[in-house]
Amino acid sequence: MTELPHRPSLSPQLCFSSGALRDFLRLSRSAVDDTITENLNALVTPSHPGFDPSSTSQRTPASGSRPIGSEACKSFKTAVLFPAWQARTEVLNYCALIAASPDPDDPEATLRDIEEQKNRERVVDERLDPYSSRFFLREPRTRILASLVRQERGVEEIIRNRTWSVVQERCNYSPHDTWQAAMRTCGFDDGSRSN
Repeated sequence: MTELPHRPSLSPQLCFSSGALRDFLRLSRSAVDDTITENLNALVTPSHPGFDPSSTSQRTPASGSRPIGSEACKSFKTAVLFPAWQARTEVLNYCALIAASPDPDDPEATLRDIEEQKNRERVVDERLDPYSSRFFLREPRTRILASLVRQERGVEEIIRNRTWSVVQERCNYSPHDTWQAAMRTCGFDDGSRSN
């Protein structure tokens, strides 16, 4: 089966390093969701050691039309798909909590305070320069993180809906209409109770 990327340890540094956060999400998505068809095809035709010449004596239907056994599908969902989704949900929920918390270690807090003070002291004559009244304050890193988490949650929703439609199509026995219901039934957190 597919090997999942290791979930990073949860820390504020992971969240505030948008590159590290996005790398984890990208690797996890590419290992499971981006290759969902290949992963499901591997359930139909698991790899065997060595080549069997008799395997070419008869034509086999395309993998997309061959049904996948219910146990193989269930095993894939509980051992690969849902744990990957759960790990991403946990990381995004943790980062959302960090984004909602005050940030005493914000390195740009002093700069923002200085900029605010300078802006208050400025005299603006809009008749001379209509653009002089514009003032763009630096965004706190918690607000930037909150925006990133919202964006990544939107991406997660799209990816999971697409992946689940492929799983539903190939594992036609599945009793669940939504991936959220399937995750809850299997004992995983679907992230719907998050902030």
